[in-house]
Amino acid sequence: MKGTFQMDTDTATLCCYDLASLEHRLQDTPDWWSIPEDELEEVNAGHCLFLNLGEDGTYDVQWIVSEAAYDEAEARAEQSMTYYLQVPSGKVYLGAADDVSGGELEPDELSQGIFLQLNSGNYACTVFKKANQISVTIQPGDQGKNMLHDLIRI
Repeated sequence: MKGTFQMDTDTATLCCYDLASLEHRLQDTPDWWSIPEDELEEVNAGHCLFLNLGEDGTYDVQWIVSEAAYDEAEARAEQSMTYYLQVPSGKVYLGAADDVSGGELEPDELSQGIFLQLNSGNYACTVFKKANQISVTIQPGDQGKNMLHDLIRI
């Protein structure tokens, strides 16, 4: 599967996550993830990838879901960054973090992103950004957690 979409963000952030992974945040405040420690905790647990873009605006997002297993050497050759994600239910949102689960709300068809139906499991998300063009490749991976010390900046 592959496609493109355009998103506007006022939080300068793209996110990718399985909705089941953030159910525990539904009752939290809508901007719970603006607390760096909370954001990093969820990213390292593999519950959500918050990809900080550097500035608000309109972005063109090209996405690919590949059945081929993640190849670390190939990602390095393309100078892409790779992060890991757990997908327990298969209902994955890729879009503006303005719509991330919280404040008793979840993303829906009016959100600035798309829903992907994936098989349950661990995934590698390879990300590349050039100006307002973002490329995201999602493919099966061996791990579902990250070991980052800082927030993701692309």
